[in-house]
Amino acid sequence: MESKRLYRSRRERLVCGVCGGVAEYFNIDPTIVRLAFLLFVFCAGSGVLAYIIAAIVMPDDPN
Repeated sequence: MESKRLYRSRRERLVCGVCGGVAEYFNIDPTIVRLAFLLFVFCAGSGVLAYIIAAIVMPDDPN
């Protein structure tokens, strides 16, 4: 059984591919993840820092 891994997307990339990678992992539309990220940025205020950390920590998709 192959385990799912979280990668930054190479196809659904606008900035670093973090939102696209999360969308591919959960098999949902990347636009939904991007909108949720924007809400998180404006409501919580720490979304930009979380995105930067995710962009550093998450590897690129090897495929």
